[in-house]
Amino acid sequence: MSKRALPGKRLEISLDQNASISLYKQLYERLRSEILTGQLEAGTRLPSTRVLSSELGVSRNTTALAYEMLLLEGYIESRVGDGTRVAHLQSEQSFRGDQHTTDSSETPQAVLARRGQLLIKESSSEEFFTDRANQSTSAFRSGQPDVAAFPYEVWARLVAKHTRHSLQAVSCYQDAQGYAPLREAIAAHIGITRGVHCSPEQIILTAGAQGALDLVARALLDPGDLAWVEDPGYEGARGALLVAGAKLVPVPVDREGIDVESGRQLCPKAQLAIVTPSHQFPTGVTMSLSRRLALLEWARETQAWIIEDDYDSEYRFSGRPLEALQGLDNARRVIYIGTFSKVLFPSLRLGYLVIPTELLKGLIATRRIIDRHLPLLEQLALADFIAEGHFARHLRKMRGLYRERRNALIEALTQEFGEMLDIIVPEAGMHLVAWLPEGMSAQRVVQQASAHGLHLLPLSQPSQRPFQRDGLLFGFASASPEELRAGVKTLALALGKM
Repeated sequence: MSKRALPGKRLEISLDQNASISLYKQLYERLRSEILTGQLEAGTRLPSTRVLSSELGVSRNTTALAYEMLLLEGYIESRVGDGTRVAHLQSEQSFRGDQHTTDSSETPQAVLARRGQLLIKESSSEEFFTDRANQSTSAFRSGQPDVAAFPYEVWARLVAKHTRHSLQAVSCYQDAQGYAPLREAIAAHIGITRGVHCSPEQIILTAGAQGALDLVARALLDPGDLAWVEDPGYEGARGALLVAGAKLVPVPVDREGIDVESGRQLCPKAQLAIVTPSHQFPTGVTMSLSRRLALLEWARETQAWIIEDDYDSEYRFSGRPLEALQGLDNARRVIYIGTFSKVLFPSLRLGYLVIPTELLKGLIATRRIIDRHLPLLEQLALADFIAEGHFARHLRKMRGLYRERRNALIEALTQEFGEMLDIIVPEAGMHLVAWLPEGMSAQRVVQQASAHGLHLLPLSQPSQRPFQRDGLLFGFASASPEELRAGVKTLALALGKM
């Protein structure tokens, strides 16, 4: 049964003749707001367009246009001989302003699922890795290669070549695993440089290492499954597991890498473990051989999967890069992840998975559901970039640059802070860790540094457990030696004010 029409009421509305928004739009928005908040109740008779235009001192066209918009959107009803009334809105009470608002400052927890709420916490350091135009210095930024040193002229030539000659031939849907010549080039490269045993058919191209983590977690885990994560460890890995509904088991990391025995005690029957054995993130340690063998033995015994995130081991500063954990695996329990984001440029968003053959069908099916396959143009260009030798030359060049920058940072930190900082000298990668004295707050150091334009990450941030002794993560790849030395001097000035 319809509600009885309520008597009309005088509308207390004022319009701004000088505003940039038109008068009819002002009137429409004011009436719409009063209807949604319940100030104009359903069934209330509104004044005619002629009467309202007279009351407001505007033309009748203005009121007629506002009413027409409200009528079209269902906020008002109009019948010949019955006038214009506020419509009976469905779920009227849900629009009441005293119950819900759309204020953008409202916490997202009110509308997100539990997984979404957890991801907000896990992505707390995202802005640290994101390029921002207003950053005053590039010193100490972690995970950021020196993009200025990339051979863009060569890359542009390859992209242009394939844009002109190749795109039409590959414009239909493509192989979910990725461009076959690029997979062949990757298999050859990592077989020689990383000791990874695979064929091109075992490789799936992904949107960076993060896309690889997400794909594996979706395909291998059911909600509630248990997964080991390094502690401290990469927040992106934890996020991928949370999206899949996994329960995380933080396993401590020491100077030999993940503590496998602690993992066995905490959760012996986890479905998988995500590790960074060649250059642990964030501590920078390399997993010892004994720990590697112990981890592989655990996976073989329990039929668990090991996800090896080999994110920046291409940059090893002394001797030959350590072979990947995957190369030691005789039980086919290791899934290897590599990325070009750190060795070329981050916005390329190209990474890859090397997976045991028995998992291929399931992961390819999952990939097709998620996004079918990656855009192809960059894959075509990258295949040529590797085949023509540009990739190997770029790696050699960047290893020399990063070694020089690492040494400059260590020297500057030692000169300014002496024994105050316990510096862990990395043999690979693009960052190092410096431990603070016990009782010194890394968060306070970060705040002081930020006030001086420096961007540091406290080691406790990517950790699930409190530290008795906290540390700082210093990226060195994206800044010149001069910028790093200047940054250390600025940091010393900032700490002097604590």
